[in-house]
Amino acid sequence: MDRRSELAGFLRSRRARITPDRAGLPEDARARRVPGLRRDEVARLAGVSTEYYTRLEQGRAGTPSPEVVEALARTLQLDPAEREHLVDLLARPTPARRAPSAPQRVRPGLHLTLQTLEHVPAFIVGRRTDMLATNRLAREVLTDFDALPAPQRNLARYYLLDPDARDRVGDWAQIAAETVAMLRLEAGRYPNDRRLADLVGELTLRCPEFSTWWNDHRVLRRTHGTKCYHHPEVGELHFSYESFQPPGDPDQVLCIYNVEPGSPTADALRLLSSWAAPGAPPPPRRHGDRHADR
Repeated sequence: MDRRSELAGFLRSRRARITPDRAGLPEDARARRVPGLRRDEVARLAGVSTEYYTRLEQGRAGTPSPEVVEALARTLQLDPAEREHLVDLLARPTPARRAPSAPQRVRPGLHLTLQTLEHVPAFIVGRRTDMLATNRLAREVLTDFDALPAPQRNLARYYLLDPDARDRVGDWAQIAAETVAMLRLEAGRYPNDRRLADLVGELTLRCPEFSTWWNDHRVLRRTHGTKCYHHPEVGELHFSYESFQPPGDPDQVLCIYNVEPGSPTADALRLLSSWAAPGAPPPPRRHGDRHADR
């Protein structure tokens, strides 16, 4: 990843979304050739010279002080993930920021946690959205990642490249775009990660929508929210998910899909759990299910 072009693209995209009115600027009679704020307006609001901001946007200004970074984040109205991404793009390369090389491992205590959470889907995602570990219901609700070759156990590959995901994931476009934003946040943190670059290249070639989402420079950190899945045997499933960073490994995230007790989703998960138990008979086919013969 070329850090200069990444920084320039990110800053341009962020200032393009801030209108002068939103920034609290008075009306300007000058014709606007670009959307959002001009460079000189960003510079004035951030308290730096236009020349300095221009060099900064072009990647020629070195590393700005924390005060300047904070002023830019405030002027461009960056959220916490965007501010983190800006800091990553501005940081000087150091050995600690080189591409991670060692494979990630999930410690036994976290594997036990997944087994304990047997009534709801839960899984652990690592760098590049690699799926590191899943419990039984996560494999039933999403897909059986354990059955895939190790290099293909990746959440972004599943959402964006698996044809079944487009049918199974509710509001597929939103979830897929958010996943791309998570990848871009990580690309800022690990710009020399060859495996991440290979994944981005594969998604660019094989997913028609990927380039549009990637080029809007959106970044996102997984926290909490809602998700819906359309399961071929039990129908719609609605979850409130929570994400946690386990102590000791900042590059792993534990995701838990919670359900309301007594809800139709809770009842459906009980069915899935019983069907997935060792030695259980196969689930009955849903009438008219177009997935039944896959």
